[in-house]
Amino acid sequence: MHVRSPAMSMGTSLAAAVVSLLLLVRASNAEIRTTIIVSDSRPLILFEQFGFERGGKATLSIRRSAWNIRPGSKRTSVDPSLMGFVLISGNQFPRINNESAYAAADPGDNDNGSDADGYCVLTSEHALPVVRLSDVPPGGVTTTVTIDDPDEYAVLFSNCQDGVEATVDVRTEMYNVRGGVSDGPRDYLPVGLRPLPTIYTAVSAVYFAFLAAWACACVRHRATAERIHAVMGALLLFKALKMACAAEDSWYVQRTGTPHGWDVAFYVFGFLKGVLLFTVIVLIGTGWSFLKPYLQEREKNVLMIVIPLQVIENLLLVVIGETGPTGQDWIVWNQVFLLVDVICCCAVFFPIIWSIRSMREASKTDGKAALNLQKLTLFKRFYLVVVGYLYFTRIIASAFLALLSYKYQWGVNVAIEAASFAFYLFVFYNFKPVGKNPYLYIGDTEEDEAAEREMDDDGGF
Repeated sequence: MHVRSPAMSMGTSLAAAVVSLLLLVRASNAEIRTTIIVSDSRPLILFEQFGFERGGKATLSIRRSAWNIRPGSKRTSVDPSLMGFVLISGNQFPRINNESAYAAADPGDNDNGSDADGYCVLTSEHALPVVRLSDVPPGGVTTTVTIDDPDEYAVLFSNCQDGVEATVDVRTEMYNVRGGVSDGPRDYLPVGLRPLPTIYTAVSAVYFAFLAAWACACVRHRATAERIHAVMGALLLFKALKMACAAEDSWYVQRTGTPHGWDVAFYVFGFLKGVLLFTVIVLIGTGWSFLKPYLQEREKNVLMIVIPLQVIENLLLVVIGETGPTGQDWIVWNQVFLLVDVICCCAVFFPIIWSIRSMREASKTDGKAALNLQKLTLFKRFYLVVVGYLYFTRIIASAFLALLSYKYQWGVNVAIEAASFAFYLFVFYNFKPVGKNPYLYIGDTEEDEAAEREMDDDGGF
């Protein structure tokens, strides 16, 4: 895009920045955070997003603020009154977006009533002002805003002067007050995420029960249990532990505003679960331990690609979760995360396709293989289920979140966990350690029938 004027640049970038950031941060927890912005010239910085009830409070404590002119800029002075924090509600965002678009289309008409370079969110009548840097004394200041209109609000830092770099040390604390009493207990979870501790606790209990049932099935049918069944059991264990840590994490955040270390355990078990999930999909897709006790070279290469990518993906998840949207490269980290996730999802499909293709080729000359292929065509169903599961949890759920009211964001978590449980149930039921599994077993009678068909075919020639 060609830049025609400073107002065009700031107005267009403002609209794009707000849209992308609000979509990415939609479901984040609002923990108490201390953020340091150093020499940042961005016109808009998103700090948090929170669903408030009536009487909720947003507290900003600015401990230090400074500014300077960016090297190479033609600006000669700085007006600190054109830099500060605002709250924007979900209802007012479309109006602000329209104002920004109008300012970009008509840069000569500045109705802000200020000396701002183009459109300025800080001076918009649709934004709720919190504090301007010109009002921050040397020792810092703490400002609390009480929410009268329930909605989802975004806390943003607005810099309306092109070429000015701001340095801010700020602590954000947003919460609702239980019972509607001003001095009542604080609830640090947004309205739409308040049921999460209960949801995650229930999901964790379900997976622990699932693990117990799986362990009993493996012990009862130990004669037919394979190594892959132990790997699948470990996957259930780490999934259950991850959800237990998620429940504790959200519970502590709800009451204290901080996770008290449970986020670390959540990331660790989430990492182990993610690696094992993709490993199990690859191993089942190759038929390892079911059809053959070894992996071919290309299948090993898939694992050597998927596992390191899962390590990278989980490290990116930690960076994204801990840095928040204030980081200058936060959107880039999100894009890299999505790219790595897409590569992992595509890579796990290849072993399944290879297994079906190799059996199809063998069936052309081997009657027994043809009968085996008849049983293994159910792997096509496994392939479709994997595609559906990954597509739903990665794409459909994100689109659903963007359309859902802020009050019911927990519904997306329920939908994802329900889809995950259905996927686990399908895989574990169809690949359970029992004799004469219809996915894998070929009975003696069927082998005899296949042999008779081969003899008939030979006699025909």
